[in-house]
Order: sequence, then structure tokens, then C-alpha cells
Amino acid sequence: MRLLGALADVPAAQWDALHDGANPFLAHAFLHGLEATGCLREDWGWTPHHLSVWRGEHLVAAMPAYLKQNSHGEFVFDHAWARAYEQHGLDYYPKWLAAVPYSPVTGPRLLAREPEHRRLLLQAMTQLCERQELSSAHVNFHREDEDAAFAGEGDGAWLQRVDVQYHWRNPADPHGLRWRDFDQFLAAFDHKHRKNIRQERAKVARAGVVFRTVEGAQASDADLATMYGFYRSTFDQYGNHAALTLDFLGHLARTMPRALVMFLAEYEGEPVAGALCLRGDDTLYGRYWGAHAQLPGLHFETCYYQGIEYCLREGLRAFEPGAQGEHKLARGFLPAEVRSRHWIAHPAFRDALRPWCREEAASIRRYAATLRAHSPFKAEAADAAADDDAPPDRPSSAA
Repeated sequence: MRLLGALADVPAAQWDALHDGANPFLAHAFLHGLEATGCLREDWGWTPHHLSVWRGEHLVAAMPAYLKQNSHGEFVFDHAWARAYEQHGLDYYPKWLAAVPYSPVTGPRLLAREPEHRRLLLQAMTQLCERQELSSAHVNFHREDEDAAFAGEGDGAWLQRVDVQYHWRNPADPHGLRWRDFDQFLAAFDHKHRKNIRQERAKVARAGVVFRTVEGAQASDADLATMYGFYRSTFDQYGNHAALTLDFLGHLARTMPRALVMFLAEYEGEPVAGALCLRGDDTLYGRYWGAHAQLPGLHFETCYYQGIEYCLREGLRAFEPGAQGEHKLARGFLPAEVRSRHWIAHPAFRDALRPWCREEAASIRRYAATLRAHSPFKAEAADAAADDDAPPDRPSSAA
């Protein structure tokens, strides 16, 4: 076992041999890039603390993980847990988090080819938590097929939480056919929602807004600076710091050119909005957006419809545009369950949180069922989507 203070301590080829490469957020280039370009800072609460398992000089298992001094940038909210610890005179921070920073994207977290090595990672994580006197260990947005490793750690040792995101899928019909263009996609909607989407897109087109799709290999320095400006403007608008750096965008364009995808909107010859996405093997992941103009429908077109068009054009099966947002439902993004696991060192707190997590999960699943009952699709299309809602990088049984 080795604890690593930087991804630079691991050969990129060995790290990337532990996963199938379908999810760009697990790539050594992505995670190392966050560290090397100033996106992760201790004063922002992020300290790399990666767990790795070696056989001699050969890496056999690893977990991207961080010591956290707060709960910012995680998208699994445990602020109430931290307050409860404080009220009882206990320290919740630092805690140990296995996740991809700033990215509420489901993907592998227990990087290993063998099931026993995944269980070994979890055993080591809890043991090291106790040895280092950390309050807790957390694994956010893991894949459903990794649940078996947590179950092997003992009934109830790792508390489970669930949440809902909104994902677009291109489901197969009974003949195995999928939507090939936006018109076919719209034809699956009921009349009301189809009309609404057409009106939203028409407003943007009538205003004279035009879009460019820019992938990393074609991105100029000016394109990257423009997108970074939009990204910064969104955070400045809400008084938050922007963690990503322009150097990081340049790093992605150089080291992961196929993964970086940007949709840039221009109005009267000037860039007015942009959306930053990452592309996996079969999925597009929407991450950030920003705008310097307020035009009707601009947000929906930039963040959703351009991404759907791209997926249809490129043959991608899924589009995950980020966390939260009930407004996504009416635009063809259906509720999908995401999960996290939590190990609490303090026995009394663990016992108190166990029923809390169960009740939370039941409430969220009821909420998701209510959302599915308001699908914008015709009945046959909604049924197909429900049968085909597993992302391509997970087993077909995934929610």
C-alpha cells in the first residue's frame, strides 16, 4: 500500500491500465492536470491523498482520493453531518474523499482489474482512516457494479446514499434502431413539449445566433480563452471562486484533444456564450457554461440542444449535462439514480446516520418515480427509454 501526494508519482500508463478509458474523468491526464495546473489547492480544501496497491513496481489497484477540509466541490451534500459533529464537540474535517474533484459524474472509483483488489482498497481505506484519526471516508458517484465490493465489507459498514440527476439517452426501438437526427428525437415527444422545444430553438435562430462546435484538436488559444471567460463569468456572478484554470483547459486540449468539446455561440460576429463538455467513448458530459448576453433560449440551446445534436451526429448514446435541474426533464433528460458510499468512524454517529440514509433514499426514489410519471415523451418512447437507461460504461442493470 502506498499513499500518494500527487498523480505525478504514478506512471500514466500504469494508472490508465486499471480502467477501460471510457470515462475521461479517470484518465491520468485529467486528474494529474488538475494538480499540475493549480486547480486543486489546500486552502480550498483539496489535498491529494491517493490510495494505491502495488506488487513490486507494478500498480494493481488505485483510488483517486483527497483529504478534504470542507465539503465544497463534491455534489454529495454532508454539511448537516459536519454541523452535527461540531455541535457534539467533534471534528468532521479532515475527511477522506474518493471522487473526481468538481465533477458529479458517475464512473469507476475502485480502479482494479480483480474484484479482490477492489475490496482491498476499501479495507485499506477504513483502516487508514482509523490510523490517521479521520472522521470518515466517502466514495462519491461510483458505478453500480462496484456496490458488491462495499457489501463485502460487512452489512451496514458503508452507508449508501442516492440522488437524482437528469440524463439524455438514445434508446433502441424494438428493431434496434436509435434516433439519427434531432427531428426523429423530437418526434418521440408529446405535442406540447415538442412545440415548446421548437419555439425555444426558433427564438435563438431568429436572433441570428450561430454556433461553432470546437473539439480540443481544433481549439485555438483564443477559443480556450473565450470559453474560460464564460466559465469565470458564471462563478463571478454567484460570488464563487472558479477552481479551473486557463492552463488546465490548454492541458486538456493538448493531452486529451478528443475528449474536450466546446459549443461556442456567436451573435453579430462576437462570442456571447459557451458550454464546456468532455466526451467519453459513448457519452457526452456537460460541465460548465457561461454567457455575456441575455437572449431568449440561449441557455437551453447552448447547454442542451447543441449537445444532443452533437450526440446524434457522432453516434453517442448518452448525454449527462450535470447535476440538478428539474427544467431538464421537459427537454428530454430523464431522472437517473446516482450513488455514493460513506464510512463513519464514530460508531454512534454511524448508527444514527444509517436510518437517516435509508429514509433519504426512499424519499429520493419516490421523487424520481414522480418525475418519471411526467415524462415529456410519448408512452412508447418513454418505455423504450426506461428499458435502455443504462449508460454505456455500466452493466445493463444500472439505474
